[in-house]
Amino acid sequence: MSIYQMNEVAEFCIEGRFLDFVIKDGYKLKGLLLGTAEGEFYVKLAKHLRVAFDLRLPRGTWLQVVGTKKYDPKDGQVTLKAERVMAARGHLTEAKTITPPQQLPSVNDVKAKSAKAKATILVCQKSDCMKRGGKGVCQALEAALSDRGLEDQVTIKGTGCMKNCKAGPNLVMPDKTRYSRIQGPQVSAIMDQHFADKSQDLAINMATLAETTT
Repeated sequence: MSIYQMNEVAEFCIEGRFLDFVIKDGYKLKGLLLGTAEGEFYVKLAKHLRVAFDLRLPRGTWLQVVGTKKYDPKDGQVTLKAERVMAARGHLTEAKTITPPQQLPSVNDVKAKSAKAKATILVCQKSDCMKRGGKGVCQALEAALSDRGLEDQVTIKGTGCMKNCKAGPNLVMPDKTRYSRIQGPQVSAIMDQHFADKSQDLAINMATLAETTT
């Protein structure tokens, strides 16, 4: 990609490896870092992409990003804004087995492996969902994970608006099943529906471990 000085918005199309997400305030997805032959670029995601983006995307995946770029002559900065993000053609097979670029710090490699190993429950953190009981839902989810011994297998992640405010609280399970108008007392049944097998496997493993140590 060639980034040049300009005084108006123009289109861009680049290909590169996904390096990491850029998160604001601990849960708001803003953009992503892309590694290309010309260096590392920050690409801001359009609002419709922030809501729909799969946060389980493996580091190192080849992506093609299409959007607009704008040059600010005041500070000499170029802003890239993605309107479409897709798997890069020609790298679809490689993307399945790609490893993160060597220049990434080792701590990021550890985080990437941890994030990949854990299933993720997404919970809307916007004010409308919080007012309708979102805080209680988060607490109930944490308690349910603890009760089932799933803290190391499942993580809870706050997100921005899921565009369903009047039906909040909203959450999305790891298999992308969406739930609306969820309240704390309903969480236990939902967890049993989605994680019963994992809880049973953990119980069996713990029982086996106990037998081998006695």
